[in-house]
Formats: sequence, structure tokens, C-alpha cells
Amino acid sequence: MAFMFLRESVRSYRERDPAARSNLEVLLCYPGLHASLFHRVAHALWARKFKLLARLVSHLSRFLTGIEIHPGARIGRRLVIDHGMGVVIGETAEIGDDVYLYHQVTLGGTSSNKGKRHPTLQDGVIVGAGAKILGAIIIGANARVGANAVVVQAVPAGVTVVGIPARPIDRHQPRPDFDAYGTPCDEVLDPLMRDLEGLRTVLTELELRVARHLRQPAAE
Repeated sequence: MAFMFLRESVRSYRERDPAARSNLEVLLCYPGLHASLFHRVAHALWARKFKLLARLVSHLSRFLTGIEIHPGARIGRRLVIDHGMGVVIGETAEIGDDVYLYHQVTLGGTSSNKGKRHPTLQDGVIVGAGAKILGAIIIGANARVGANAVVVQAVPAGVTVVGIPARPIDRHQPRPDFDAYGTPCDEVLDPLMRDLEGLRTVLTELELRVARHLRQPAAE
């Protein structure tokens, strides 16, 4: 089982990261993979009530990789953490299969109460660099969270969200299988920015009309 986990994890990095040149390079040089391996050990200890030891393993992983994963978090198969520095995954977070996280992503809580307080990411979610997903919300399967977005409400399956607070965007073209950093680059991303650009266009047209009117000779 452990060998299968390692093999499919390495394959996931090779398939999604064009910089990964060999299996050995992924094994030796990818902190996201190392953090996932440490977490499997820490989570097994946590489940067996060796909670202090589990926290120590998690702390060691954070020291070595720069990635903080609470041993209580539930993580599915083939998680890819790209670059990884500054990633924080809280105690009650749940991550499905084939999820892709970039650096400085936070899966955080908004309450100090015990119980479920961190996000759930379903299968195939991509979260861009610097994004913050906060609270016991669900990010639906194959959703995309753009870089630096702040998500405080649930995201339906297959939807792309960007901005602060995060808002859905319209996808006018077929979405590729993989959006780097969770952010499509073939269209205006933020719906608010799109509306502002529309207002700017209208204002420019009005200014031109006023200028033309002022240049016309006064009627006698």
C-alpha cells in the first residue's frame, strides 16, 4: 500500500509538472511529496491517539519542508503541492483525490470552536498561489480557485472563482484539463474588473462626443 501511494504520487508530479525530469528527482527534490509522506505517518499516529507524537512529526515536516499540515487533516490520493512553501492545512480540513495546491495556500478556520471548522476540497480542485479558503465550506469537484483569492463561501463543482472576496467568472471557452495556478489567462478574469472596463469604455465614448460637440461652431 505504501509503495502504491508513493508510485502514484510520483507519477502525479511527473504528469503535471514539466520541470520534473525523473522519478528520482521528484523523490529527492520535491518538498510537497515529502510533506505528504510525513503527513501519512503523522495522521496514522493521530488516529491511534498518539497525538503528541503526531504533532512532533508534523512539526518536523514543517521545519524540513516549509509546509504545515495538521496531523488531523484528511488527505486523499495523488495530492500535488507545487513549490509548497507557506502552505497551511488545518486540523479538520479534508482534501479529495487529485487535488493541486500551490505555495502559500491556506485552508484555514474561522472559528475557535471544536468540530468541523476548515474547508473540504473535493476531487480535482486546483488552488492557485496565495489563495485563502476559510471556514467549513465545500469547494466542489474540479473547481478552480485563482491565485490570491479569498474564498469564504462554498464553490460549486466545476466553477472558477477569483478575487477578494472570491467571485465566479464566466468561461466562454472550453476549459483545459489543467489551469496553472488555478487561473485561466485567456479572458478577463474578475467580473468586477470586467464591469469597470465596460464603464471606462462608456466614459471614453462620452468624452469624445463632448469634445466633438465643443469643436462644432455655435449655431447662429
